[in-house]
Amino acid sequence: MQLRYWKVRPYVLTAGRTRTRQPLLVHTLVSVPYYDAVFAAGLLPEARSLYEQARRTARSVAELSAVCGISLGVTRVVVDDLAATDRLLVHTDHDNVDFRLLERLRDGLRKLA
Repeated sequence: MQLRYWKVRPYVLTAGRTRTRQPLLVHTLVSVPYYDAVFAAGLLPEARSLYEQARRTARSVAELSAVCGISLGVTRVVVDDLAATDRLLVHTDHDNVDFRLLERLRDGLRKLA
């Protein structure tokens, strides 16, 4: 019975939105500047998963999407929502590119192909 409505869940997570307030490309890095367990406990499971994964280390939007098993479009909107609460930091400084992360992303994409 639960599988009958599986397509509704992404709509619920994003409130029907498909656009973000800021540009979030697949390689955009995000992280959690300070972890708040109480805040995490109040999140929907998918948002909590993204928040927890970004807590460990700076991760790209694509990496979060893959690790959490959430579509890229939904990941972008939920990440944007978390960033709007100042609980998630979107790294816009392109001078500090983590090449190890980009290599991991490339290797992961190669495995998918």
